[in-house]
Amino acid sequence: MPIFRLVDEIIFPPVHLTSESGILAIGGDLSPGRLLEAYRQGIFPWYSEGDPIFWWSPDPRFVLFLDELRVSRSMKKVLHHNVFRITYDHSFREVVEYCRIARRKKKGTWITHEMLEAYCILHTLGFAHSAEAWHGDKLVGGIYGVSIGRCYFGESMFSFMSNASKAALIHLVHTLKELKFEFLDCQVHTAHLESLGARYVSRDEFLNLLNTGLTHGTLRGNWRYMPEFS
Repeated sequence: MPIFRLVDEIIFPPVHLTSESGILAIGGDLSPGRLLEAYRQGIFPWYSEGDPIFWWSPDPRFVLFLDELRVSRSMKKVLHHNVFRITYDHSFREVVEYCRIARRKKKGTWITHEMLEAYCILHTLGFAHSAEAWHGDKLVGGIYGVSIGRCYFGESMFSFMSNASKAALIHLVHTLKELKFEFLDCQVHTAHLESLGARYVSRDEFLNLLNTGLTHGTLRGNWRYMPEFS
């Protein structure tokens, strides 16, 4: 399959034309309109610093169904002992910046400065949200992503303390369940997310889930005043 080059108009090729690598298109920009349209079609940006923007729609897709969350016995003890306090949208920019730092230390980062600013704009517009794990007054873990309809598209997570990102993710899943969401899009496989219950689904199944989720209104705005959990 060819890889399509995007033009200024906000339009994407049909996802069934995605190459075997999972890349559908190249180019374009990270404007709010283009990003939101991409997510609505099951597409997301992923590229390295210095590269053009690559747009992906992999088959299969890695998804965490909220009812399939697995919490280990040891993690249940961590949650029971209130090691972390969880908040929403208190420190969105810091969460993205810390994800960027954490990934750079490991093997380089795909969270470029351009992406940082683009997702902060989505946050300001009420579409991007973070869950933060605090130990005392220190931000030690978190996750951020995009919410449209009843779909949450996870982007990245970080942990500066053992189990901190897991705690943030687990509480996020419980909150999404209360809000009648059905899944959290993990995009691509990681062993960490697999251990929490995420699994592969075909692109067609993912698109069906996505289209169902998009029939609902978006919980747009700041999630800061969600109940705090400890």
